[in-house]
Amino acid sequence: MENIELALYPFVSEASRYVDSLNFSPDRLITSRALESARIRGTDRVIQSLAGNIEKPSFVASDEGKVLTELLSYPFARILVSCIDDQYLTRRYALAEAKASYELLKKESLDLLRYLGEDFSISATTDDTHLNLHFTDYLKLASPLKELEWKLVNRRMDHGHVRIAKENYARLLQEAIRKRILNGLPINVPPHMCGQCEDNLTVIRDILQKQKDDFDIGGFREVDNELFPPCIVHAIGNVRNGINLAHSMRFAKTSFLVAVGMSVNEVVDLFNVSPDFDEEKTRYQIEHIAGSSGTQYTPPSCSTMKTYGNCQGADELCKRIQHPLTYYRRKVWFKKRDGSRNTIKKDA
Repeated sequence: MENIELALYPFVSEASRYVDSLNFSPDRLITSRALESARIRGTDRVIQSLAGNIEKPSFVASDEGKVLTELLSYPFARILVSCIDDQYLTRRYALAEAKASYELLKKESLDLLRYLGEDFSISATTDDTHLNLHFTDYLKLASPLKELEWKLVNRRMDHGHVRIAKENYARLLQEAIRKRILNGLPINVPPHMCGQCEDNLTVIRDILQKQKDDFDIGGFREVDNELFPPCIVHAIGNVRNGINLAHSMRFAKTSFLVAVGMSVNEVVDLFNVSPDFDEEKTRYQIEHIAGSSGTQYTPPSCSTMKTYGNCQGADELCKRIQHPLTYYRRKVWFKKRDGSRNTIKKDA
């Protein structure tokens, strides 16, 4: 691969070997004045990941300095994420890096996609417009993707090989990239090095904390997340940690949140850290569940939740109710009752 390509895809093995050959030690990367631009760019990568979109630069052949800055910014970003060592940030960062790569991969040649796939131990062949990979490789990459279109039964297969279009192969590579970055974090960074990065880390921590505060669904108008049933709390926790939900749980979560008063925009925001998040498709599905077609869908009952394996962490109240909405209504009533009692005591 050319250096420009290595800078755009710094997570591949060849990029790592090239950076190692430059003999830029972590200490030098953190302290050298000459590498300040790489540290600034690395900090920006992490900050941009919290916004969900890491901007990839464009290069020309003469941009050697910019290429080097981009290459070195990636290991510095990994140092920062590792020093903070926050699960939400780590998942968010891995997903954003992978998504940014996907936008580039869609435009790359089939040969480059095949070459990159080999770095993830995927052997694919190409024809004029498609790539072909063994169904075991396909399943390995597509298993976290919950949309029906990714099910193997919905794919064309010939003699054990799945034929897919370039954009779909790029999407599979996105998942492979996300896993590699996520599984490679945190790296072991000595405390003194984290201390040397404190100015960069403070900026990121402030933004991270603000985002967590804004993301706290307890702040959505009158909706009280402390009163949600355990199954919904569990689902929200998985989404916030970048874990894909099964279709049945996505529907249950979405229909519940809409039913208790959250807007479509607010529900969309809760899904935007999922590995297979597609805002246009997600918004359409949520609007449909919320009633854009004329019918607002009701969340499934507790028995249906159990049937699909979505009943998680049931508590004592769960044993006395038959529907998640009933759980929420009971909790709201209990809270109002207890609040009234406290008011009476204070007045007395």
